[in-house]
Amino acid sequence: MFPRPLAPVAVRGAEMGAISVRRAVVPTRMRGSSGTMLLPSMLMFGVIVASSGLLLMIERGILAEVKPPPLHPPHGDLAWRSSGDTRVAAPEDMDYQVLQDVRNRTIRTMCGQKNMPHSIWELSAGQRRTVLKHILVSDKYRFLYCYVPKVACSNWKRILKVLDGALENVNVKLKMDHKNDLVFLGDMKPDEISYRLKHYYKFIFVRDPMERLLSAYRNKFGEIKEYQLKYGVEIVKKYRKSPRKSTGDDVTFSEFLLYLLDEEAERMNEHWMPIYNLCQPCAVRYDFIGSYEKLNVDANYILEHVQAPSFIRFPERQSWYKPVTRETLHYYLCNTQRGLIKELLPKYILDFSLFAYPLPNVTSEFCRQ
Repeated sequence: MFPRPLAPVAVRGAEMGAISVRRAVVPTRMRGSSGTMLLPSMLMFGVIVASSGLLLMIERGILAEVKPPPLHPPHGDLAWRSSGDTRVAAPEDMDYQVLQDVRNRTIRTMCGQKNMPHSIWELSAGQRRTVLKHILVSDKYRFLYCYVPKVACSNWKRILKVLDGALENVNVKLKMDHKNDLVFLGDMKPDEISYRLKHYYKFIFVRDPMERLLSAYRNKFGEIKEYQLKYGVEIVKKYRKSPRKSTGDDVTFSEFLLYLLDEEAERMNEHWMPIYNLCQPCAVRYDFIGSYEKLNVDANYILEHVQAPSFIRFPERQSWYKPVTRETLHYYLCNTQRGLIKELLPKYILDFSLFAYPLPNVTSEFCRQ
């Protein structure tokens, strides 16, 4: 049996200022779909140690003189898409560069391990099928985009359709068709897949794992009848002590998290499947990892990089969209049992660690704010 690791993890301060470090106990067991308890791999422990170690090194200035070329470009050097628009890198850009440096170093460190997949052909058939059906192809502009639900993927699909001539512009007010007029890497032959993975520009967008889960919960169980009937009704029956007749639109956030605990990561619905399982960042070497937090800047950089027509810009957020704010996330996390959140973390620990997101702060002090 593996020892219970005590891993240093980064947490946000009350003012979201400098990185602070605390000691946290990471649960060593996860529930499988059958209800049995599963030990996490030593890989998870290694990821936490590696990423936290980099954060400590940066905080102490050890990496100050080490500046390898990052996968992510400095925002101060971007070729801005609107004519004549220039700017000087702001302090928040420097902070973001530190985040990107941590992210890139962590991915290189962990994905360089011998037991990690180094190509999609080393994945199991199920893992390979998942990632290939989430990678969209633009042969005209020679790029691959691994879409992650709840990380602005609908807008990226709009852009791909405009680039391919299937849509007139990104602001056309039509219900998004997530299948037609899109080219998926999984529909191609092995030699065609290998060629594109080797020669095309590859990117993904990531988001804070808990924020993404909350966004999926509010959208699917609060607005989408299909999800309420398919998942909500069963969740209420299984996890509510005294279930009355439910139409699935009254699933609580805690019930949703309990459901996720009993789901196998590789069999989850794509809207809450871990990003690692969706896009396999070790098996596919992405050239660019964009952040939901810097969505427009990162997206327009990519459009510039692939030489998309200058009139195509990433769509602005729709007026009807209800974003998950920091206050909203604070409310949900602080009104959920701490033990439930901690028990769920190992299932998403690769997303937290590889993409350098802090584990959620649910301490009493934080929740009193």
